[in-house]
Amino acid sequence: MGCCTGRCTLIFLCSLQLLAALERQIFDFLGFQWAPILGNFLQIIVVILGLFGTIQFRPRYIVVYTVWTALWVTWNVFIICFYLEVGGLSKETDLMTFNISMHRSWWREHGPGCIRRVVRPSAPGVLEDYSYVSVTGCIIDFQYLEVIHSAIQILLSLIGFVYACYVISIFMDEEDSFDFIGGLDTYSYRQPPQEHVELKPVKPVGRSK
Repeated sequence: MGCCTGRCTLIFLCSLQLLAALERQIFDFLGFQWAPILGNFLQIIVVILGLFGTIQFRPRYIVVYTVWTALWVTWNVFIICFYLEVGGLSKETDLMTFNISMHRSWWREHGPGCIRRVVRPSAPGVLEDYSYVSVTGCIIDFQYLEVIHSAIQILLSLIGFVYACYVISIFMDEEDSFDFIGGLDTYSYRQPPQEHVELKPVKPVGRSK
């Protein structure tokens, strides 16, 4: 019963993590955030692997999921520090795009309540296709939305890590018990109990004439 409860809970958590990673991947693609896109892709692959291992009773796959979960938590902690500008980090840098573009988070211009206006400069000598983007009226700033996304990922990952360790321990215990029972059965079939039989000489019977 405990195994079923642990497996079902882990399957549910993996499904939630998969949905959360897909949702985050969509908005990171819209914002051209290449570093998070790569991380989300690996997260999706490993969560599917952990989900498969949980359903098919493959503890090795769940071990891979557990190790990756620790790395995933570390990555999301870094993202939180990046957007809150902790430790000398700055959200205005191009770190999330691998310094190949100047794109920022999609939520910066499309957050809840944000009004986006394109302002074209009227000063002489400025290119006609050059424009400024003004964003006003946001209910919550984009960096806090990114922090909320990362916090949700950390929460799901920590709970999934605990249940993954629990399911792995149950699977290993069941494998040990099955090996023990199978070993006794195999020994009983291969080594039948030896019985001491007393042999007596048999006299030949002569033919009647």
